[in-house]
Amino acid sequence: MAERKGPALTFLSGVRYEHLVAGVGGGLVSTLILHPLDLLKIRFAVHDGQPGGARPRYGGLAAAVRSIVGAEGAAGLYRGVTPNLLGAGSAWGLYFFFYNAAKSWLQGGEARRQLPASSALLAASASGVLTLTATNPVWVVKTRLCLQTASPAALASDPRLYRGFTDALVKIGRSEGLRGLYAGYLPGLFGVSHGVVQFVAYEELKNRYHNYHNQAITTKLGTAEYLSFAAISKLVAALTTYPYQVVRARLQDQAQRYSGSLHCLRRTWSLEGPRGFYKGLTPNLLRVVPATMITFVVYENISHMLLNRTEEKVVGIVNLEEGKGK
Repeated sequence: MAERKGPALTFLSGVRYEHLVAGVGGGLVSTLILHPLDLLKIRFAVHDGQPGGARPRYGGLAAAVRSIVGAEGAAGLYRGVTPNLLGAGSAWGLYFFFYNAAKSWLQGGEARRQLPASSALLAASASGVLTLTATNPVWVVKTRLCLQTASPAALASDPRLYRGFTDALVKIGRSEGLRGLYAGYLPGLFGVSHGVVQFVAYEELKNRYHNYHNQAITTKLGTAEYLSFAAISKLVAALTTYPYQVVRARLQDQAQRYSGSLHCLRRTWSLEGPRGFYKGLTPNLLRVVPATMITFVVYENISHMLLNRTEEKVVGIVNLEEGKGK
């Protein structure tokens, strides 16, 4: 008899909701804890070096916190938290979801098979583009809300200001259309390299650790290992790709007017030099490194718990059916 062939393996064969749930959980936890640092990073990033600009100027992190709390109250540190939670939760969830689906497809369905760095790069690139396309409008709204420095009284009386996520989304869509909702998309595409560098570095660190200890790549590691690998990979990615975040934030800021990414690049270079592309780096590193550590630890633990629970249920059903035939 001819051997029966199984169903053809497709990209959808590796789709598992567990990765989506775990990624969303990790993104929500880290964002809720560290949002104030994200707000500070954005406000520092949009300072373009010109005197008398529309944005307040801060002498440093401590001065910025005092200024924001004094003018906007403690709630000012959490301006834009709703779209940030929505954006970070959905972005991390979708990224892990698409990445693991692509990874499973490249592995041929063999979860224990190690992939070369080039395959991890391909999976991370594809998931980055798909995730950015789905979430860019959310990031535009988050940036606008984080940069809005009006007092609560002004928010209630001025219809031009954004009162929240939905109000900002509707107003941007009506006044600027898709062009406004997808502001910063092009530098965001360049920024996919950030996720690629991070995920390739993270996978390589895990693979080398597994090989050193002669264990399967599906083996669950300890919290210390996940924290260390996440911190190293994020630090490398942040230092090598940060300038695109500055350009993207400036393109998304309604107080600035650039004709496009190249105009923003030329203007930043002429006014501020190379240092202009690294504005806000310190609060960014203070936020993204611990945020990634929290996200990956939460993700790895939730995904292992969900995936193992699913496998245990399948084994139990199979054993039960086998027992009936005896």
